[in-house]
Amino acid sequence: MPLPKRPNLSDADHAGMAAALSEARRGGEAGEVPVGAAVVVDGRVLASAHNETVKGRDLTQHAELIAMRRALAALNVDRLETATVYVTLEPCAQCAGAMVLARVGRVVFGAHDPKAGMAGSVGDLLRHPKLNHRPQVIGGVMAEECGHVLREFFQVRRD
Repeated sequence: MPLPKRPNLSDADHAGMAAALSEARRGGEAGEVPVGAAVVVDGRVLASAHNETVKGRDLTQHAELIAMRRALAALNVDRLETATVYVTLEPCAQCAGAMVLARVGRVVFGAHDPKAGMAGSVGDLLRHPKLNHRPQVIGGVMAEECGHVLREFFQVRRD
């Protein structure tokens, strides 16, 4: 079933979030908290990833960081100024900080994270006025579907 489109989002935005959701599902199947990310440059998904904190026994292995590392390597650059990072869950402080440092052009996320989100829920590191870079941020994109993947994963764990 095609997903409903928001008027301010392009086909590339929907493809980017769909890639992130696909990664989130893969992560959940692997026993990771199902968060997925995709980096899109010039309308093309350049890199995608899901959380690998359990697999790597490394709490820094969030989907956004892995996808951004892959995109930086693929482009052979140290900044992602023309990139959009799509992520199924509002970025945490670690990931938001990395996005600022990498000078990501846009961040598009799905579900809000009232416990750790740093794009408006707990704080707003991505748009902090004292930082030297502030990406464009669009939240709540396909939020219901992104949230469903997380709720379903944790419900199964509780049962």
